[in-house]
Amino acid sequence: MDDGLRVTDRWVVPAGELRERFSRSSGPGGQGVNTADSRVELSYDVANSPAVPEWLRSRALARLANRLVDGVLTIAASEHRAQLANREAARARMTALLREAAAPPPPARRATRPSRGAKERRLAEKKRQSQRKRDRRADDD
Repeated sequence: MDDGLRVTDRWVVPAGELRERFSRSSGPGGQGVNTADSRVELSYDVANSPAVPEWLRSRALARLANRLVDGVLTIAASEHRAQLANREAARARMTALLREAAAPPPPARRATRPSRGAKERRLAEKKRQSQRKRDRRADDD
């Protein structure tokens, strides 16, 4: 648990920059549910961390904007009974989120147009459908 989070080959979050807070979990716990602090809140200051490469900081901040509070990303884990399991779950979730935020943007979509045959097929199908509906109408005239 003392090592940092390896997000990418060039981005490793040192363990010293991660903040863990423990509290009582509302999830499973048996007899110790009211006494054991098994819920884990893992926080990481993305905006001010020296571990984030400068070229990556703006991309990560933009992609995580709706999850950040004052530049700090917080993950809560309480699905397990044991604090250690919740700590590992929170770290795994944090790593996945940061990896997704660091991923390069997808290639731009190349604009295409439907072929002439595709247009003709679409119009022919529209005509067939309108004829079908016309045939179903009751002629009151």
